[in-house]
Amino acid sequence: MKLSKKILITLIIAISAVNISFAAEIPTEAKLHYNKGVDQYRLGRYDEALKSFQTAVDIAPDYIDAYYNWGSILEFIKQDDAALAVFRQIILRKPDDYEALYKAAALSAKVGQYEQAKSYLSLIPPSSIVGSKAQELALSMNTDLQTIKHEELEKSRQSEKISQSNGVYENLGSPTGMTTDKAGNVYVAAFSDNAITKITPDGERRLFVKDSRLNGPIGLESDSQGNIYVANYNANNVLKISSTGAISVLIGNIQKPYCLHIDGNLLFISAQGSNSVIRYKL
Repeated sequence: MKLSKKILITLIIAISAVNISFAAEIPTEAKLHYNKGVDQYRLGRYDEALKSFQTAVDIAPDYIDAYYNWGSILEFIKQDDAALAVFRQIILRKPDDYEALYKAAALSAKVGQYEQAKSYLSLIPPSSIVGSKAQELALSMNTDLQTIKHEELEKSRQSEKISQSNGVYENLGSPTGMTTDKAGNVYVAAFSDNAITKITPDGERRLFVKDSRLNGPIGLESDSQGNIYVANYNANNVLKISSTGAISVLIGNIQKPYCLHIDGNLLFISAQGSNSVIRYKL
């Protein structure tokens, strides 16, 4: 199946005429929604196109081009914060996607997050296809790529010197709830990235969970068996992630779950949508 390449939206709105074949691991259903989104975009039906691209990534969470098109349309209709969250999804999956890094940097600068913009720019090689645009963006912030890269390197060195008793874990995407396990690992929910990051006792970060069932994770809690519980705010449910990584819906139909707390074999959930606290026996 031939599909259009990334939609590169400019002030004039142009769609690349180049066609490519996507990797075989992308399900056909996701490709169909992707194609539908391209057609809707060409007809100016932006809301419908957004829904189609979002459906494509719900089916195939690693569908990079669908994310790119989704984010580009959001940027074009001036939903900058939402567009930034989508481009972060690309970076999470493909850290060397320099186009996504540039987009994230430009959007971060646009919404006033200049330090975050510099952090993204520091990851873009000057020789890359977006190197010149990255340099222009840096200059617009009264600096340059070389200076930014040097400053970010110094920050990294300083972070390595911070002791375990006092320190800062930086550049986490929209961090919300946290919990720990018996081994001293810290789990941090990323609300806008729909992901959970694991930070080991020595400070190493790794992606713990990135799954289409995560939708606005906020509260996290863990039990003595190593299971992680997630207040899935936008999905109105509570997820259980076993110590082996298996994900299941523990409780459904909870209106805007927020905080979690475990006492013995009881799980307590605050539900903002119903102004209540729910008690659930594990």
